[in-house]
Amino acid sequence: MNPMLKSILSTEFGFAILRVLTPLLLPAIGVAISGLAGASNIALEGIMLVAALAGVLVSAFTHSLWLSLLAGIACGVGLAAILGYFHLRLRADIVLAAIALNLFATGITIFVLFITTGDKGSTSSITSMVFPSLDIPLLRSVPVLGPIFSGHNVLTYVSWLSVALYWLITFKTPLGLRIRAVGQNPDAAQSVGINVNRTRMEALLLSGFFGALGGLYLCMGYLSWFSNGVTAGRGWIAVAAASLGNNMPLGTFLSSLLFGIVNALANYLAVLKVPSEFIQMIPYLATVIALAIYAGQAVRRRSKKPAERRAGGAS
Repeated sequence: MNPMLKSILSTEFGFAILRVLTPLLLPAIGVAISGLAGASNIALEGIMLVAALAGVLVSAFTHSLWLSLLAGIACGVGLAAILGYFHLRLRADIVLAAIALNLFATGITIFVLFITTGDKGSTSSITSMVFPSLDIPLLRSVPVLGPIFSGHNVLTYVSWLSVALYWLITFKTPLGLRIRAVGQNPDAAQSVGINVNRTRMEALLLSGFFGALGGLYLCMGYLSWFSNGVTAGRGWIAVAAASLGNNMPLGTFLSSLLFGIVNALANYLAVLKVPSEFIQMIPYLATVIALAIYAGQAVRRRSKKPAERRAGGAS
């Protein structure tokens, strides 16, 4: 068997897919839940950056994983609250406000990084803690499945549970019912007493929570340090994954898994004599292709609806 094909079919490749999936899945859930409420949060790139730096710095100076977790989540939820305030209270366009927050996050992380470490590039001068990995006792001894699913960082398992939590929130709680109602028809939702702005703010805060977890994993699980631009477009890929998954729990998970496979494959291709620029392009090229397919399907669905209504009226 070809060595490259053999490595792709190995359990190590399966493990790598789940490892790179985590910083895509968590922010994708955040985008999905806000998008379901009709206020899609595309500021996940910035939220992940700020949460990651907060977690690394707090863990380095306090030596407490719990405090770093709380700091990262607080920063992520805080940025989402700022986005909600500008969009819902000040009536700013949410896309423009989110882009502004992303730019702000890029600048503020470099500034804070410099004044705390004296370095504008990374936190290599300080020692950051990392979240622990878990070996599942019964699963780790199972052939094939054990090496793939056991031994991951604890936040990887949290990301899987987050899919189930998102499903429960969406379909089994009053909040989920309000979110779906507001996203489908805000005027009708308001007419039955649902506070549209409050519901959208709650969805945005949840998106900040999940995005913060993704940022924390990225620099305290996937890596063990923060560097300038460490998210490398993962927040934008998460937006694509949520869109492809139609903001639904299972669809978002499967779309994120697709992008995780592409990212893992790009990492494995790095051992071949392929230009590094081409390898780095693969995840983003896959994102553009997937969004183009999704947009084409959406246009076809919209064009069919008037034709169906005309046919119904004629009959």
